[in-house]
This record gives sequence, structure tokens and C-alpha cells, in this order.
Amino acid sequence: MTTTDADYGSRYAASVMNTFGPPKLVLVRGEGAHVWDVDGREYVDLLGGIAVNALGHGHPALVEAVTTQLGTLGHISNFFTSRPQVELAERLLELLGGQPGDGKVFFTNSGTEANEAAFKLTRRTGRTEIVVAEGSFHGRTMGSLALTSKEAYRTPFEPLPGDVTFVPYGDADALAAAVTDRTAAVLLEPIQGEAGVVVPPEGYLAAARAVADEHGALLWLDEVQSGMGRTGRWFAHDPAVRPDIVTVAKGLGGGFPIGACIGLGDAGTLLEPGNHGTTFGGNPVACAAALAVIRTIEEEGLLEHATVLGQKLRDGLAADPRVAEVRGEGLFVGLDLVADVSAEVAAAALRAGFIVNNATPRRIRLAPPLVLSQDDASAFLAAWPGILDEAMPDASGEQA
Repeated sequence: MTTTDADYGSRYAASVMNTFGPPKLVLVRGEGAHVWDVDGREYVDLLGGIAVNALGHGHPALVEAVTTQLGTLGHISNFFTSRPQVELAERLLELLGGQPGDGKVFFTNSGTEANEAAFKLTRRTGRTEIVVAEGSFHGRTMGSLALTSKEAYRTPFEPLPGDVTFVPYGDADALAAAVTDRTAAVLLEPIQGEAGVVVPPEGYLAAARAVADEHGALLWLDEVQSGMGRTGRWFAHDPAVRPDIVTVAKGLGGGFPIGACIGLGDAGTLLEPGNHGTTFGGNPVACAAALAVIRTIEEEGLLEHATVLGQKLRDGLAADPRVAEVRGEGLFVGLDLVADVSAEVAAAALRAGFIVNNATPRRIRLAPPLVLSQDDASAFLAAWPGILDEAMPDASGEQA
């Protein structure tokens, strides 16, 4: 008897908590930027596990690193350290333009945990207020949720940790008006991910750095989605704008769970023994996976590849008049449609063999593996007009 998607869907509903709704597919195998479902259908993965699978699926370098490390030393607890943990901390500081001694890293298992660590770190300044942008997403745990602006996520769990002020994203004047001498940190995504790949105006992060300095606050940049090569650079923020805290996860492990809270300069010393902890953070296998991801991005020239291929995708998507706007950098692409049909577009894309994300009613988000091929990008662009035809046959191409 053949087991189908429908069989697993009913078993999922009967045994897994209903926090995500029904799964769109039951996936069983992946290779590069392609995945296959339980019924044998093939798809081009243009979401990459939501900006996670930097090297795609089954990359030999990642498989070898995890297998070798797990066969050598799997877990040791935080009473000890390992070579991969130390080497990864040094590499992350180096990628941020620093050196050992110019910052410190706290390893976690996910992005929300990295942001929880950073949130606690800001409390060590003696201040409590955090200024955050509207449209932000920083995680689902209680502290990170308090810093996430979407009411639908927040309301069921209030009261949340307080003293959080939300301001319009990209508005430097509103930011300057909100930051005071009570502010512990300004928290921003260099490019907002869940909001639909929203890029701020030129100079916005520099203005945030200036206003934080003016009031003695920390500048905290959440690069959980935008970091680790996603934009064609290691990090989305301008290297000339030096943050105090950077949080990363998602693409860092290429699919293996790992995150990091990176404190630069004096911010790296704010958390002391007893202030925070984690059982699995800094696990040797996770750190080995992350080192393999960084090494492979360098060896395969994936930063330049993401830059070139991302431009091709943005240009091709923007050519259709039913697309009102295309944004992003590298292989972090968002677009606005002329009507509220993003769910229909995502469903039509899936039927055509492409996985995309409907971030908001009008917005589509793409965050494919950095190893996405030119051929796969071309195939998607060739299919794109037909996908829109199916999803919005009556659209005129004029702004609704």
C-alpha cells in the first residue's frame, strides 16, 4: 500500500500540536535547491527553510562535517569547550570586522534564543527600555515576542515583558524622537524578513547608530534572516555602521540548529557567569556544521553568486506589470503584487513546482539556497507569468 501526502497529513493532525496549521507538503528528500514529496513530486525550493538552508539540501561538505564531528565528539555540556566552538566564535568575530578580544559570542540553538540572550544582555546596562521597529519579527519565546510588533502574535500571551516602544521602520526622525537616556538598546533588522523583505532608506542604520550613541544606548541588529551571506555579503548592515550586538541563526548552520548572540566591544562583557546559560548552545556538532557552511560559502564563491543571481531574479520578477515593486539584496527577495492574492500566487507556484512564501496578503518572499543554479532561476522566471495568470487572471497590471 502506497503512503501519500494525505495519509501523513491526517497523521500529522492527529499527533502534532496545531501551531502551524496543515502542512502544505510532506517532504522526504532534498538535493541542492530541489526537494521531493512523499508522492515523488519534485519542487525547486525558493524558500530554503525560511533562509536556513544556505547550502541547499544534502551538501557534501555539511554532511561530512556533521558526520565526522558526531562520530568524534557529540555533546559535552557547557562545563567544557571544544575546538569547533572556539574556532566558530573567532570566525564570527572576524566576519564582523573584529578580532578575538574585541567581542564575545554566546551560542544558542535558534534565532529566538539568540535574541533572548541579547535581551537579557541589554538589561545589564541598568536600563530597561528597548526601541523596536514596526513590522519587526524577533521570535516567539516570551522575551523575543515582546520585541515583535505583530499584534496577532503578541495578544494571546500578554502581559509580555514591558518597556518596549515601537516606531515606524525606516523613519529616522521617529526613531530619534523615541530614543531617550532611558533607552537600553535600539533593535532593528537591517532588512525586515517576515514583513516581506523590506529594505530601509539609505543612511537609516547610520542614523540609528548616531542616536544610540547620543543617548548612550546599544545598537542591536537582528541578522537572523539577513545574515550569513543571504544578501551577497556576510551581513546585511553596512560595515561602516558598527553595532554593539548582532544576533544570527538560520543560515549559520545550513539546516543544523544553531544561533549566536555576538557582543562587540564592551557589550561582549556584559553577561557574566550565572547570568545566562544553555544546555545545547555551542554543541560541537552544531559548531562544526556552521564552520563548514562558512568555509563552503567562501570556497564556492557563493557571496558573488548570490549577488549576481539575486539581481537576475529581481529584474525578471519586476518585468511583469502585475508586480508593483521588487525589493531586496542578494538572494533575499521580496515583491509586492498589485492585488491581495499572495496566497493564491504561492499555491499556484507550488502546483507549478516552485516553493515560495506569501509573507503578507500582497507580498511574496524568496530566500532560496545560496547554491540555487542559474537554470533553476531561469525556469522559475519562465514559469512566473503563467503562475500569475493562474492566480490572478483578471488583474490588469494597474495598482489596486
